[in-house]
Amino acid sequence: MNQESILVVDDEPDIRNLVQEILMDEGYKVSVAENTTVARKHASSSQPDLVLLDIWMPGEDGISLLKDWQDSGSIACPVVMMSGHGTVETAIEATRLGAYDFIEKPLTMAKLLVSVKRALEASEKNSESSLTDDHVEMPIGSSLPIQSLRDHAKKLAAHDNVLLIKGESGVGKKAFANFIHSLSSRNTKRFITLNEDNFNSRESAKQLLGTEEDGVVTPGILELCKGGTVFISDVVKLNSQGQKILAHLLQKKQYRRIGGGGTHKLDVRVMAATQVDLQADVKADRFDDELYFLLNVVPVRIPALREHLQDVPELLRYYIDHYCSKENYPYRNFAIAAQNRLLHYTWPGNIRELKNLVQRLLILSSSDEVSAEEVETAIEEQSAEQAIGATINSSKHEELYQLPLREARESFERSYFLYQLKQVDGNISKLSERVGLERTHLYRKLRALGINTKEAS
Repeated sequence: MNQESILVVDDEPDIRNLVQEILMDEGYKVSVAENTTVARKHASSSQPDLVLLDIWMPGEDGISLLKDWQDSGSIACPVVMMSGHGTVETAIEATRLGAYDFIEKPLTMAKLLVSVKRALEASEKNSESSLTDDHVEMPIGSSLPIQSLRDHAKKLAAHDNVLLIKGESGVGKKAFANFIHSLSSRNTKRFITLNEDNFNSRESAKQLLGTEEDGVVTPGILELCKGGTVFISDVVKLNSQGQKILAHLLQKKQYRRIGGGGTHKLDVRVMAATQVDLQADVKADRFDDELYFLLNVVPVRIPALREHLQDVPELLRYYIDHYCSKENYPYRNFAIAAQNRLLHYTWPGNIRELKNLVQRLLILSSSDEVSAEEVETAIEEQSAEQAIGATINSSKHEELYQLPLREARESFERSYFLYQLKQVDGNISKLSERVGLERTHLYRKLRALGINTKEAS
C-alpha cells in the first residue's frame, strides 16, 4: 500500500471530498485545504509528498501560492495544478513557475490517478538521484597528493566538525565536499550548495532560517536539509551580515525562524570553501576574525592540477568515459603526443579546464584519435576566449562604475548567466553544475534576472 501523503487544495467542498475519497481508496494519506492560508499551514507542518492545487479560488489564487512556494523554496514536493477554466496560457504559466502537471476539471479518475502516480514517481527519482553516488566524484589520480587527499577524506567523513576547503578556482572543492558527504553517516540526507545570496540580506535569511508569520510556519533551507550537509561555495563573498549569521550558527549550533519564538538545533554539517587567503582578509578587516576561527578548525587544501600533472592521463580517460556514457559523445583516444602536450601544460583553470577541454574535443570529433595539433588548437581557442572575456569586461568597467551597486551587480549577473547558458545549450541541469547553484535557487535567480532559458540558449 502507498504511504505517500497528498495535500488537496480546492475551495469547492464536493471536489475536495471526492478527490480525498478517491486517493484514500488508493492507499494514500490525504489532507485537504479550502484556501491558500490553510494550505500554507498544512504544507509547512506536514511537508506532503504531493500537492493538488486548484488555480481559481476566492482571495489568493493557486498560481500566486505556487509562485510563493517556488520563490521561498518552502516545499520540495511536486505540485499538480487543477482548473475548470484551463487555457494553454495558464498551463504554460503554471509549468514555468514549477508545476509538475496541469489537469482540467471535471476530473476523471483515470487522469487524476495517472498524474498523481507520475508526479510521485518523478519526485522519488529526483530524490534518489540527489542522494545516490551518481554525481559524486572522488579525487581522480594515482599521485601521492591525490592518494593522500582520498585518505584524508575518509578520516574527515568519520567526524562531524566544520570543514574549510581551500584551493584555486576549478580544483573541485564542491566535488571533494560531496565526496566526504557520500562517505559520512549523513549520506542518506541532502547535500545542498549555498552561496552569498543565501546569507547577505534579510530576504535570504528568511529562506535560510525559515519564518513564522501569522501562525504560518515556513521551513527554511536548514530545516529542509536536516541531517544532511551544507556546502558554502565561496565564503569570502559573505557580507558583514552574512558573516554574522554564519558565525552565530556555528557558535550556538542552533537557530530561530524569523518571527519565531523557539530555537531549533542546527542538524547539518557545514563545509565552506575559499580560493583566497582568509587570514589576509581578516588582517585587512574584510572578514570577521571570529568566523575565521570557527571555520578554520579543520582546514584542507585541494592541490592545483599543475601540482600533480602525472594524473593528467588518468583524468583524461575518466572524463572521456564520463562524457561518452552520460552524454553519448563519440569515443576518442588521446594520442601519446597529445597527452605529452597536456602533461606540460600549466592548467590555469585546473580540473574544470581539463573537463571543458575534453568535452570540446569530443564534440568536435573528426577521428577516433585526438592529435597533438587538435589539443594545441583547443588550448589556443580557450586562451583566446578568456582574453576576449577579460577585454570585454574591462571595457565595461567604466560604464558599470557609474551604476548603483545593485544595478551593476544585476548587469554582470545577467551577462554571466547568458554566457553560461550558451555554453551548456540551455541545459539547466548542466548549468546548475557549472555555476555551482542548486536548481531551485538557480531558477529563482534566472527569473529575477528576466532570463528566458530557451531564448538564451
